[in-house]
Amino acid sequence: MIPVFDDWQSVPAEWTGGVVALGNFDGVHRGHQALLAAAAQQASALDAPLLALTFEPHPRRFFVLDTGPFRLTLPPGKVRLLKQHGVQAVLAQRFDAAFAAITAHAFVDGVLLQGLGARHVVCGYDFTFGARRSGNVERLRELAAERALGVTVLDPVMHEGEIYSSTRIREALRAGWPTEASELLGHPWEIEGVVEQGDQRGRTIGFPTANVALGEHLRPHFGVYAVRALVGGNWRNGVANLGKRPTVGKLQENFEVHLFDFAGDLYGQTLRVALIDFIRPEMKFAGLDALKAQIATDGQAARDILAALA
Repeated sequence: MIPVFDDWQSVPAEWTGGVVALGNFDGVHRGHQALLAAAAQQASALDAPLLALTFEPHPRRFFVLDTGPFRLTLPPGKVRLLKQHGVQAVLAQRFDAAFAAITAHAFVDGVLLQGLGARHVVCGYDFTFGARRSGNVERLRELAAERALGVTVLDPVMHEGEIYSSTRIREALRAGWPTEASELLGHPWEIEGVVEQGDQRGRTIGFPTANVALGEHLRPHFGVYAVRALVGGNWRNGVANLGKRPTVGKLQENFEVHLFDFAGDLYGQTLRVALIDFIRPEMKFAGLDALKAQIATDGQAARDILAALA
């Protein structure tokens, strides 16, 4: 794991004086990856470290407290993906009232220059900063030019005439299109959470499941998915149900993962589950026998889907 800091004033000297990639990076999708590639190239040219500056909680969560779960990546997954694309350290800046009040001028002078000693920054065309989003890329260029700070602004990265965006990926997942989301992301979309104690109903009908905490993850379309889960360093095939289990009268959301040909104890472990394909929407059945028969059908459908991709 790479170093992660939560405040610009706490970044050690060894991680200052480099190139800083700016953004929320939710999902670390193909657009973000292009930005990170440009930043890595700049860091290589300067023989300088590459640091990503992102924000926790997501500013949207800070400003709209009652917004529902919408995150594509939680902090551990985001850091892992950033590392895969060349980032050497992450400043996951604590986004609170004090940071939200920093002016655009103070963001450049205090955070980027004084705190991080940035020599070059890389951001997207729509990057905003400072209190009430008072700073944009034009303002960043102006302030940077006065301070000998290099700036690279990436133009929109397009896919079939559409800009790669976290918003579009969320829409695809909410529609039940994980394959489209994966194409936009450049990697399968994952839910990563702790395996919690469930009601163990699956064991009674021959399909034990791991109940994975959803946390702040976006809720994709309720239904059944072919999945792969990382267990003990190996990706295992499985089938998962996301929803409220109407047949057994439950109202809370659950993400239940059944791993094929697996009998281990996963309680308390953090599980990464990649959604590979959508099988069917959530349904209510007449009883447990009908549910059990459908689960068997879903399991075979998932096996077929995953075998075809092997």
